[in-house]
Amino acid sequence: MMKNKKVFLTLVLILGGAAFWYYQIQNNDDDTTLTLYGNVDIRDVSLGFRVFGRIEKMLHEEGASIKKGDLLATLDKRPYLDEVQIAKAEIEQATVAFDNADRTYKRKKKLAGQKFVSTQDLDDIFSKRAELKTKIVAAKAKLQNTQTSLNDTEVFSPSEGTILTRVKEEGAIVNPGDSVYVLALSTPIWIRAYVHEKDLGRLYQGMKASITTDSRPDDPYRGHIGFISPTAEFTPKTVETPELRTQLVYRLRIIVKNTDKYLRQGMPVTVHLDTTQQPAS
Repeated sequence: MMKNKKVFLTLVLILGGAAFWYYQIQNNDDDTTLTLYGNVDIRDVSLGFRVFGRIEKMLHEEGASIKKGDLLATLDKRPYLDEVQIAKAEIEQATVAFDNADRTYKRKKKLAGQKFVSTQDLDDIFSKRAELKTKIVAAKAKLQNTQTSLNDTEVFSPSEGTILTRVKEEGAIVNPGDSVYVLALSTPIWIRAYVHEKDLGRLYQGMKASITTDSRPDDPYRGHIGFISPTAEFTPKTVETPELRTQLVYRLRIIVKNTDKYLRQGMPVTVHLDTTQQPAS
């Protein structure tokens, strides 16, 4: 009987020591690790034409992966090709007129030296020659402008990303600036999180962070704090921690470094911050 009591007391002491050790570890973790909850934010951009026209081709569907420089959509080019040809013809016409005026001016200048042409006639042809030279410059500027408009009948991707929304369809008439695609950019991707005022002094811009998702808890993402709001606000209801929803908190932006296709807009994530880190001097 006494032997059983000793064994029982020994087990109690072992379990008690283990519980105390676990409690100490947990407390130390709480002191050195700050856990925040937030959501993935992905920047998107609305893409459209800078000129008016009828859409000829929409080359991608929603969900398509896009690389920087990929052609996304085109307008009917015929009106703009016509404008380019007209501008080229105006340059040629002005050039021919200028060359003729230039030859006349040179001839009359020679005759004026021999007193066969009046000074007034020479001044008139000189002015005409200068006017035609200006027309050539204006016609070249018009050609450049029409060429730019022609180039603007194509929309290219400004960055790598995914087609979020296909706004227009082929045959639609669009005005300058009308959105035809919405592109979700692959980078940058950041986490929007919130921190209570009492923990604000433990954080700094540039602080390294580990980010985990519910679907891949054992495969964390790396990141750092890129922004700390200077003003407090009420926590949005989307934040997972109920105790913070009615309190004033500060918004953080954690920039994710090793992004991939598994991070989606609005996805809830957990951010782990080692508060023993020191800012770089």
